Order: sequence, then structure tokens, then C-alpha cells
Amino acid sequence: MRRRAALVLLSFAVFFAAMAPTLRWYAFPRLAKIPPNQYQVTVLEAKPATLLDYTTLKARKVDKITIIQTLKGDVEESKRVERTAGRDVVVWDSLSYVAGPDGKMVSKIPERYVFDAHTQDPVHAAGEMVDGDPVRREGIEFKWPFLTEKRDYQYFDAQTRTAAPIHYGGTRTFRGMEVYYFEQTVPWTKVPMPKAMPVKGITPEVLAQTGLTRWYTTKRMFWVDPVTGAPVNGEEIHREELRNARALFGQDTVTVFAGDVKMREDSIAEVVDLVSANRLKVLLLVSYLPWSFTGLALLLLALSLVLEARSRAGRRRITPA
Repeated sequence: MRRRAALVLLSFAVFFAAMAPTLRWYAFPRLAKIPPNQYQVTVLEAKPATLLDYTTLKARKVDKITIIQTLKGDVEESKRVERTAGRDVVVWDSLSYVAGPDGKMVSKIPERYVFDAHTQDPVHAAGEMVDGDPVRREGIEFKWPFLTEKRDYQYFDAQTRTAAPIHYGGTRTFRGMEVYYFEQTVPWTKVPMPKAMPVKGITPEVLAQTGLTRWYTTKRMFWVDPVTGAPVNGEEIHREELRNARALFGQDTVTVFAGDVKMREDSIAEVVDLVSANRLKVLLLVSYLPWSFTGLALLLLALSLVLEARSRAGRRRITPA
């Protein structure tokens, strides 16, 4: 009986020993994925800010600028891209809507971001764009990979349509969570005019005829949960200018927008709650269950060996001389 029990325990030990790496290296890449139907709204504010008043053609101080960033998953488009990509794909339609203190539109920039559901690597497909312009993304945007590493990443900037390093700046504590801090500075760069302008009748083509050019710089900061790769806080020190503006504005350079853009408190709370709910699922696959199964396998193996040793000792005692 002892030997039979030892064999049963050994079988379970082998099973749990095999399950530990299977969860980490097989199940995790297949189960930890961004859902294709995700919908999320994040509100950011700059208080105070500098904003161009198109009625007076002068930059003025305002109490607040609001940026509403919407991410909406397109499930049908994800399925279409998956048929040719051969992997699970997420298609996010994003809209960054900037509203002035009166609630009226200042600008709106739509994007389509196509990426691998597990790694967050860009997937190049028809329809990938920023403000209607086709792009070919390199690097991440909006979200870091699961199990974010302590290193620099390539981060895509929608204004310049290019990717540049975003630098790892150390481990910090945010709302009781251990997070990784990342920072990127985009130097002054000439960027396209938004296709949607706040004044009716003014288009990028009309502005281009005057010789106006739009320039942009920002310092962006993210506090990222390393388990899920989701930013739990974000901030940008942002500035935009119109140059070669003397013909219209009476001076060479005019500030279009300047401010320190921060996530609103209610948006931070929603993101922290979402991340807290999902990080346990990831940790179960990559840490808690694999290590528990490894420990259980070692314990069962030890018990099996003890029972086998006792079984052999018992057989020796009853063996006739």
C-alpha cells in the first residue's frame, strides 16, 4: 500500500512540476491579452493654460483646457486583420478631443492603432493612421507590454508620426503600487496642421498658402504598472506654436497651446481600479501558480520518496533469512 501511495504521489509531483512552466511559458502568452472590445475614456486637464484666441488672433491665459481621450476597440476589424496576420490582434480607434474653457472644440485628432494583443507590438495593416494620414508605427503607444522591463522602449509620437526612445527613470510608488517611471522629451519639431480646425472655413490647405507652419514640443511622463503594462498616471508639459506668422498675426511666432497636462483625479482612480483587478490574473499565471505548483511538486516528491523508503524497509524486515 505504501508503495502504491508513493507512486500516486510521484505522479502528482510530475504533473504539478510540468504545470508550473506550462502556465508561465505556454498559457501566459495565450491568455494574457488585451480584449478586442475594450472601451476606455480618459480625461486630462491643463490648469491654467495658454490658448490661441482665433477671434482676436492673440494667445491668452485660460483657466482650463480639457483633453478627452477615447479608446474604442473595433472587434470586426480585429478579426479581419487576424485572418492575414496569423495572431491575435487588437484594433483601437482613438480620438483626442481638446476643448477650451467654453467647451468648444480646439482640435480633434483621430487615430487607428493596430497591435498584437499580447506583446503590444505594432501590426501593420490597412487603415493604420493618424488624423487621416497613413502611418507605419514603430514602438508602443498607449500601453507597455505585460511584464514591463526596466529599460528604454521605442514610443510612437502621434504629432510627429515617428518613434523615439522613452527612457526608464526608476521604480516609484504611486497610490500604494510599485510602478516604473518613463520619460520622453520631443524637441521642437515641425508637425502637420490638424485637419479639424476650430474656425469654420479655415483648413490646413488655407493656412499652408500663408506660409504658416506648426511646431510642437513636449515632455511626457508615465507611471506604468510593470505587471499589466498599463499606465496608471500620465502627464505632458506641452507646447505648440505657429511660425512664419507675421502676415496674419503681426509677429513671427504665436503660441497655439501651452500647458502642463495631467490626468484628472477620477480618471486616475478608474485606471488604478482596472489595473488592480487585472494584475492578479497576470500574477497568477506568471508567478503565484507556477511557484505554488513547483513547491507542491517538491513536497509531493519528498513524501513519495519517504513512503518508498518505508515500503522498502518494511519488505526487508519481513524477508525470511
